[in-house]
Amino acid sequence: MGIIHQIGLTLIPGVGQVTARNLLMHFGSAEAVFEAKNKDLLAVNGVGTITANQITRSNVLNQAEEQLRFIEKQEVEVLFFTADNYPRRLRECNDAPVLLYYKGTANLNHPRIISVVGTRMATDYGRQLCAALAECLKSYDVLVVSGLAYGIDISAHKESLKNNIPTIGVLGHGLDRVYPYHHQQIARDMLLNGGLLTEFPLNTIPDRENFPKRNRIIAGLADATVVVEATVKGGALITADIANSYNRDVFAFPGRVKDEYSQGCNFLIKTNRAALINHPLDLAYYMGWEEIHPQEKSIQTQLPLGLSQEEIKIVEVLKMAPSMVDEISSKTCIPQSKLAIHLLNLEMQGVLRGLPGKMYQLN
Repeated sequence: MGIIHQIGLTLIPGVGQVTARNLLMHFGSAEAVFEAKNKDLLAVNGVGTITANQITRSNVLNQAEEQLRFIEKQEVEVLFFTADNYPRRLRECNDAPVLLYYKGTANLNHPRIISVVGTRMATDYGRQLCAALAECLKSYDVLVVSGLAYGIDISAHKESLKNNIPTIGVLGHGLDRVYPYHHQQIARDMLLNGGLLTEFPLNTIPDRENFPKRNRIIAGLADATVVVEATVKGGALITADIANSYNRDVFAFPGRVKDEYSQGCNFLIKTNRAALINHPLDLAYYMGWEEIHPQEKSIQTQLPLGLSQEEIKIVEVLKMAPSMVDEISSKTCIPQSKLAIHLLNLEMQGVLRGLPGKMYQLN
């Protein structure tokens, strides 16, 4: 049975992603790998005597049968590298997993996918950004990927579900558990509008070394990675660097220079590893996305954090209708010399845009 051999290929000790691909290219299928003689296996780049013996003498096919029983019972989908249902964006990555285990309802080849990553020690600022991002993106038919970890990850998943956005959690362990344990309920909710994905087989525990491997899947699944909050060291910056290595877009929300959990984002922006976004609509603009499900927007929920009272007054005026500078000045009682600075700031934050004839309207 083909699936047994496909699973078995990933269980062979000493056979990583590159060697597994070399074996597949050489023999044409996973079944043919296990049927091969030692002398033929030794002709494959990366296969030595020990590895050849592991393939011909190990009991990995028995282990694969155990995996298959779990897969069938739990209705898990096996995504093999050469199959049509394998995520096409991930297949483009040179270190993509040969096999994935997936349980859920979302399309892993969704037309628009973003990854949202950040610190496990999220602040109110970071959680508010996640909420604003999801509120905005629900009009754009986007799928959100993250890692089901504490902090920004779980905020991204929760806010996605709240806004009916499908969301995928990429795990650093097998599908027979949920880590952290406290995220079990959100994981169950994600199965109904999104899913859980992993390259790790049954009985794999969440060891530290698994999470960098998980991060490459988070980066590889998406068109773009958004870093919400991050320190200068940690998984979020690793994921951003991986996304850059895949030639995928990377974006980051800036923060105050002395805030520990914005230092990573500021560093990515400063070193041109990420494009700056200070409003969720910036992401749609950079990606060239048009709204799929236009809706009446709540302007208040889309406003960037930290607007002054005068800037809020300007927004309230423009909520009524596009207005000329002198009209805005008259209605807000803000002198035009001072108004110009506020209008420039709001335009830079993506709240409004200038039109010919000194007219302004909200985005």
